[in-house]
Amino acid sequence: MTTTLHRIPAPAPEHPPALRGRLRAAARRHGPVLAFYGALKLVGFCSFMFLLDSAGDFRTKDPRFGGGAHTWDVLATWDGWWYQQIALHGYDPKLVHIPGATGLITLEGNSAAFFPLYPALMRLTSAVTGLGSYGAGILVSVLASFAAALGIYAVTERFGGRRAGLAAAGLWAVWPGSGVEWAVYSDSLYIALAAWTCYAVMTRRWLTAGVLTFAAGLNRPTAAALIAALAVAALCALRDRRDGVLRPLLALALAPLGLLGYLGWVGHRMGDYGGYFKLQSGAWAHSFDYGKQTFDVLTSLPVGHFTYLSAFPFADVIAVGVVLLAFALIPLLLRLRPPAVLVVHTVLTLALVLGSQQIFANVSRYLLPCFPLFIPLAVAMRRLSLRVQCTVLGIAALASGSYAGYALFELGVP
Repeated sequence: MTTTLHRIPAPAPEHPPALRGRLRAAARRHGPVLAFYGALKLVGFCSFMFLLDSAGDFRTKDPRFGGGAHTWDVLATWDGWWYQQIALHGYDPKLVHIPGATGLITLEGNSAAFFPLYPALMRLTSAVTGLGSYGAGILVSVLASFAAALGIYAVTERFGGRRAGLAAAGLWAVWPGSGVEWAVYSDSLYIALAAWTCYAVMTRRWLTAGVLTFAAGLNRPTAAALIAALAVAALCALRDRRDGVLRPLLALALAPLGLLGYLGWVGHRMGDYGGYFKLQSGAWAHSFDYGKQTFDVLTSLPVGHFTYLSAFPFADVIAVGVVLLAFALIPLLLRLRPPAVLVVHTVLTLALVLGSQQIFANVSRYLLPCFPLFIPLAVAMRRLSLRVQCTVLGIAALASGSYAGYALFELGVP
């Protein structure tokens, strides 16, 4: 009689030891950053919700412009309403004139003014998770805000170490305009792409930088500043012959395709290749005026004239303060001798925002992509103990419910 022995294979380990080690290392490295940013945002978010609920008048407004059955409905109004329409129904680019219209607004608003990457991710998230357009938009924004925090941390860490990187992530949580980070808005996604693009250029990962810039161009028109920043960095690399020729050239060629592709598609559908800019100017009164409006506001506010200002000067005072703070931080940033990609991106973003006519109270939001301005503050804050740093930023987070949340969504037009 023959006996056949069958070896029972040992169960395979759930994760290879190397993978487990990498996961632990990533958790140790990035966990504190994510926890710190999340805690600060949660404090500010709860403060904002409390103020909004205390005001009590949001339910009387049109749901498209700040009203709704619940306090948190405000997070999907204004631009958020348009992003939901795109996620649900897609685009129908056109230029429709308002009969008899005079003044700045002469065209009907159209979804083509809003770039496609964010609503496309909303639609994908909705299909995967079963969430509605509101929930999907919030989820994409929240996840993108954490990715942005990590990107800002990674860039700043190269200047001042982990403590400075942590402070920069905290400043991203409480900065004026940060109320849109956890709303149905595309800002968090854009800044995540911009921060990681800058990090990729700084670490000479050219193809990654090109792909990220391509994606950023599908998300916001201010990606023009990021494209120019990558182009300058790539040309410098080619001049110095640091990374060969092919990779910088591929990044240079790939970077503008997202922005140019969307503008070209909109123009083709409208039958006017300048249609996007005509829509922005005629429907939203957004146009490049070489800084005329910004100059008028900066000279009008101190003497009590409200030529371009909203009905609530508080939001405009915050915007003026942010502009002056940005001007003060630029020389401090330059003193650190940052790479060209950070300088060009920051300066051109400032020029695009401050050189445009728009709702001035929103400047605090529009300048969020100037995250390199956090770096000199973060480097200075690394001298503080972690306890003091948490206390300072915690107080700022509590106050941000007013200056970065309520002032933007309730008193202004985000």
